[in-house]
Amino acid sequence: MMSGEEAPTLQPEQEKQPDEEPPPAASEAPQQSGSSSPAAAEEKPLSIRALVLTGYGGYDKVKLQVKTQKQQLAAGEVLVRVKACGLNFAELMGKQGLYELLPPPPVTLGMEGSGVIEAVGEDVKDRKVGDRVIVLIRSGMYQEVVVVAADNTFPMPEQMSFEEGAALPVNYLTAYLMLFESANLKPGKSVLVHMAAGGVGVAVTQLCQTVPDVTVFGTASASKHEIISQGGVTHPIDYRTKDYVEEVRKISPKGVDIVLDPLGGSDTQKGFSLLKPLGMLIVFGAANCVTGQKKNLLAMAKTWYNQLSLSVLKLMQTNKGVCGFHLGYIPDEQLITRTMEKLLELYSQGKIKPRIDSCYHFEEATDAMKRMHERQNIGKVILLPEAKKEEEVPKSNPEPVENVEKTEAAVDEKKEETTEEVKAED
Repeated sequence: MMSGEEAPTLQPEQEKQPDEEPPPAASEAPQQSGSSSPAAAEEKPLSIRALVLTGYGGYDKVKLQVKTQKQQLAAGEVLVRVKACGLNFAELMGKQGLYELLPPPPVTLGMEGSGVIEAVGEDVKDRKVGDRVIVLIRSGMYQEVVVVAADNTFPMPEQMSFEEGAALPVNYLTAYLMLFESANLKPGKSVLVHMAAGGVGVAVTQLCQTVPDVTVFGTASASKHEIISQGGVTHPIDYRTKDYVEEVRKISPKGVDIVLDPLGGSDTQKGFSLLKPLGMLIVFGAANCVTGQKKNLLAMAKTWYNQLSLSVLKLMQTNKGVCGFHLGYIPDEQLITRTMEKLLELYSQGKIKPRIDSCYHFEEATDAMKRMHERQNIGKVILLPEAKKEEEVPKSNPEPVENVEKTEAAVDEKKEETTEEVKAED
C-alpha cells in the first residue's frame, strides 16, 4: 500500500515563483484512461514546490523548495495534482528524528492528501484522468504534483471536499482499526481517548457513535470541551487542571473497557490502572516525548523510564489486555483498502465527517506545525500546495522558496547543527 521510498514527481509545467498562482493542468497530459501515450514516457523536467525536511531540529529545518526532476510514469502509476495535504503528529516527530519510518533528510514530508489525476500509466484500469482521489503514501505528499501507484489512491465521494479527503486517511484508519480490529468495540462499552480534540480523537469519537450506547471519556483543555461534547464526547475532562484518573473513577468507579493512549510514559500506566477486567489498552504514540521544537533527551528519558512494564502473569491476574498500534507497520494492503472503502461508505452515509480545524498554505507550514505542537487545533490541520496570493495577508513570515539542489548540498555542512545540546523544558 505505502511505498517506503519518496514518491517521484512528474508533470510538465513552467517553473513558478512562490507568489504566483499555480498553472492549470498541463494540456500535454493524456486524456484517456488505461495505457499512456508515448508522450507520457518522455516528459520534460519540471519544477514543483515542495516542503522538504533538510535536517533534524526546529521549524527552520522544514524548507519550501523548488524541486527539479525528470521522471516518467511506470506501469500502474498515476500522476496527481495535489490540492490538499494532512498534517499529522508523525511529521512533528519526524522533524525531530523520532519517526523511524521517515527516510533521512533531505526528504519531502507528507503521508496523505487529495487531488486530481492528470495522467495514468500503463495497466491502470480503474483510474482515469480527472478523477478526484485520496492518496496515502509513506512520504512525499507535501508537493504540488506526485506520482504514486494507482493502488495508493482511493476515489473520493462527490460531496467530499479536498480538505476532507486529505483529513481522512491516517486519522480515521488509525481510529477504525484500533476500535474495531484491536479492541473489538461492542454496544454498551466505554472508551477513554486522550487528545480528544485532535484528528484521531475526533475520528474515534465519531466512530464510537456508529455503535449503540458507547460512552466516550475524552481529555482536552477546558476551552475545547463544548465543541468536543457537541461532537459526541460523553464526558470531557480537563487534563491540565484535574487528574483524569480521578475524574473517570468519579463517573465510572470500575473504570473503562478501552483506553486509547497516544501519550506514553506514566499515562500508559494510568491507562492500564483504569481498565476494567477484560479491558484493552492500546498504545499508539509517544506524544510525551515531543515537548520543544527540537529533540528533548530529558523528556524522552522520562517517558521511557515511566513506561508501563508488565509480566504475562500480571496480565493473567488482572484479566487485562495491552496491545500496540502503528499504521505504518501494517503490511496487509487489503486490510487498508477494505477499511478505506468502509470509511468512505460511512462518510457517504453521513455517519462520519472529518473536522477541519484550519488550512495553511505551504508558505505557512511553520504556523501550521506550531498550532498542532501547541495543541491549539480542534480537528485536522490542512496544508495547501497552491501558492499564496499576493493580496492575502500572511499568517507568518514565509520561508523563502529555495532551490532543492542548493539546499541538499548544504545539508552535510550543517550536520553539526542537528547535534546541538537540548535544554529540557519546564
